[in-house]
Amino acid sequence: MDDRETMTRESDAPLSGLLVLDLCQFLSGPYASLRLQDLGARVIKIERPGVGDLCRQIYLSDTEISGESTIFHAINRSKESLALDLKDAADLARLKRLIARADVFMQNFRPGVISRLGLDYEAVRALNPAIVYSSITGYGDTGPWSGRPGQDLLAQALSGVMWLNGSAGDGPVPFGLAVADMLAGANAAHGILAALVRRGIKGRGAHVETSLLEAMVDFQFEVLATHMNDGGRPPQRADYRSAHAGLAAPYGVYPTKDGFIAIAMAPIGQLIDLLEIPALEPYRDLPETWFKARDAIKTVLGAVLVRETTDHWCGVLEPHDVWCAKVLGWDEFLDTTAFRSLDIVQALNTAQGSLIRTTRSPIRIDGRRPTSARAAPTVGQHTKALCEEFDLT
Repeated sequence: MDDRETMTRESDAPLSGLLVLDLCQFLSGPYASLRLQDLGARVIKIERPGVGDLCRQIYLSDTEISGESTIFHAINRSKESLALDLKDAADLARLKRLIARADVFMQNFRPGVISRLGLDYEAVRALNPAIVYSSITGYGDTGPWSGRPGQDLLAQALSGVMWLNGSAGDGPVPFGLAVADMLAGANAAHGILAALVRRGIKGRGAHVETSLLEAMVDFQFEVLATHMNDGGRPPQRADYRSAHAGLAAPYGVYPTKDGFIAIAMAPIGQLIDLLEIPALEPYRDLPETWFKARDAIKTVLGAVLVRETTDHWCGVLEPHDVWCAKVLGWDEFLDTTAFRSLDIVQALNTAQGSLIRTTRSPIRIDGRRPTSARAAPTVGQHTKALCEEFDLT
């Protein structure tokens, strides 16, 4: 099978036949186009000649595949790379001819940059009135923060979300994942799909806009709704084993004799009976105290749970429908039958001959989970073939 045949999407995937032009870098935009690619769209990644997406050189730890970051490979699998210098008139003209044939155009430049390139929404819509145009910024395209760097840790810092993690004495605690990037990308993909549905019904395109900051606001909707309706109280993390700033005891993660156990919502009276904790009797029939006195309740509970193994306590609690779970590390989790039954890992060969194991789409369509045909491309790997196919020479 030659490269052109490999790129052809003759399938019944939901987005088969859809052409996406992705000018995005780093995580948020490429994550959005990955979701579209997994559902059958053809994604052409527009990259700077030689350098490419800067994410190629952002490493997790010191792990790389064929000289490039595992992050880049994980979120750019099965995409095609077209190397164009957008400051070069001839290359810009090639891109504009391609825009006229595309369904989706995606960019995540800092506000103002895309306009200087002559590729803002109005300019692109003039070339293709039915196109769905997606913009992801850090903090919106107006307002006092619009010029700030749109970076995940900074968006977390500005959004207040760091005061929801950890326990009360920990200070601000960031998530251990690029949650702002990934949630903004997911939101962009949702908006793009909705705009495509409307285009199919009404025949007109749209400008889909979101930002890292909007993603973080939406991520916190449950606690912000409480905050805005209870007099503006700040989040109150528990001092001991905090797991959610807004939830009462026993909600948390507790050490056991050989590990940790997570316990979600459960009536304190039920825990008193099952775990034989008479010290908690004063709280049995007073649900209003389960939040106000959660540190005291959780401290007593923790002192009991540490006496036996995690499996022991799960064996006591689960038969009585108490929501609990053993806290697994990656090695344990990846070795479970539950994980293996998902069939969510795939192995792909890079253009340089390396093998990369990565995840597959989290979405199943008609009982099937999409599988990528190729690993992430090298910079400009498909330039020659794409220029021939779309007459961009």
